[in-house]
Amino acid sequence: MSQGALWLLGAGNMGGAMLRGWLASPGWNRPIIVIDPFVADLPAGATLLREIPKGADQPDILVLAVKPQQLGDVRSAFADKSGSPRLLLSILAGVEIATLLDAFGADVTVRAMPNLPVSIGEGVTALFSNDADDMVRDEAAQLVAPLGLVEWIGEEKLFDAVTALSGCGPGFLFRFVEAMADAGTALGLPADQALRLAIATVKGSGLLAAQSPESPAILADRVASPGGSTREGLNVLDADGRLKALMRETLAAAARRNAELAAAARAG
Repeated sequence: MSQGALWLLGAGNMGGAMLRGWLASPGWNRPIIVIDPFVADLPAGATLLREIPKGADQPDILVLAVKPQQLGDVRSAFADKSGSPRLLLSILAGVEIATLLDAFGADVTVRAMPNLPVSIGEGVTALFSNDADDMVRDEAAQLVAPLGLVEWIGEEKLFDAVTALSGCGPGFLFRFVEAMADAGTALGLPADQALRLAIATVKGSGLLAAQSPESPAILADRVASPGGSTREGLNVLDADGRLKALMRETLAAAARRNAELAAAARAG
């Protein structure tokens, strides 16, 4: 992999998580310049700038991790720079390849959708590019490999679905853990103990699902003995397909919002 400078624009929740993942990766030695006017401090190994340097050469790799609504400001700051990044990696939800190419003119543009667990190396990052050859695809995958599972998608339009499922998914799961803990508290458990039990249960169950050759549906049935307490609870979740319907509605709302962000980015 080329070892030219990498500029990370934005070190908030997601950008900061990616940065920590890179710096913790064995053998990482690429220079990183973080450009963020608000972040308080950075881990050792990165250089912090408060604004995009004027007159500086374009970076070898430019990673966009700002809010999609900030694209116009970033685009303006790059308008007077000559040349272009060799590789642009963007995690801007809803901002399409055509918009990014028009704004930055990178030699190769790759869209990425990581999720928050990249901060502990257990995330998911979906990638798409329509102009990357095999070598650059491998380079882009290596960039995000320290962060967890890497999945290439075949069509850009699938980003709305990927964003809703894996990008937003941790937020939905955290809400589910909170609801489990609240339900345990309602049954009489101390709130702190109920939360510990809920978190540990979800953690262990997730690890089991990841390692098992069996589907989650089969695993659920294995826990649920006929006439037992688990089956009684599953009957509530499964009645009229209520849980699946709720999740379809939840992901559809997130996907619609992502499409709205894409439309706004095209218009802006």
